[in-house]
Amino acid sequence: MVAFADHFSSRAGEYAQSRPTYPAALFEFIAMQATARERAWDCATGSGQAALGLARHFTRVEATDASEAQIASAIALEGVRYSVQPAESTDFAPSSFDAVCVAQALHWFDLARFYSEVQRVLRPGGVFFCWGYDRLHLTPELDAAINSALLKPLRPHWPKQNALLWRGYRELPFPFDPIDPPELAIEMHWSLEELLAYVATWSASKRLTAQTGDRWLDDARSKLAIAWGAPGRRLVSMPLHVRCGHRYN
Repeated sequence: MVAFADHFSSRAGEYAQSRPTYPAALFEFIAMQATARERAWDCATGSGQAALGLARHFTRVEATDASEAQIASAIALEGVRYSVQPAESTDFAPSSFDAVCVAQALHWFDLARFYSEVQRVLRPGGVFFCWGYDRLHLTPELDAAINSALLKPLRPHWPKQNALLWRGYRELPFPFDPIDPPELAIEMHWSLEELLAYVATWSASKRLTAQTGDRWLDDARSKLAIAWGAPGRRLVSMPLHVRCGHRYN
């Protein structure tokens, strides 16, 4: 059994404020693939970013997370019920969901146990979606500055599981009838401070901050301010890795 890897509870409020939102086209595609739109499970909801998108298309959304702190900071939404439950073992009835979704979290799970739970609660023909976003992109000049000021010092501090996400989850087993997803990306218009607030929520950032305090982030801010130029928001793009499929009947 894999222990719950809690990299985010210590700054759950910052996570809720600074994590990017997912594109509407993603949730439209999920709804199109579902045979019904009664109930969806947003597993490892964090502060509810995916639950918000699912609630626009499904009558009822169950949003769970193993972290009490994350659930306490989650976005209150009509039609969404939050509960503290691990991904691998829930109190949901068998065959009770039309869609099960995992955003930015599949790489933390005990996959064998989680997939068994998905097969238990997903209705025949129901859909399973998992996704996560890749490295951020702005302009070639800013990308180079971000690589030098942020990504390079953080490189030794990433948990090994993150590499599974960056490689698009392609190495992980996928016991579903696959669906080809469209190409999707998150696009945000962020100031430098908003970008750095997001970076501060990374698991690697938390590890480095625990060792050095915020000194490394202050140093990165000074370096990036030069490349950023005039104050203002810049377009930030993050490609999404999506794997999806129907439950085998």
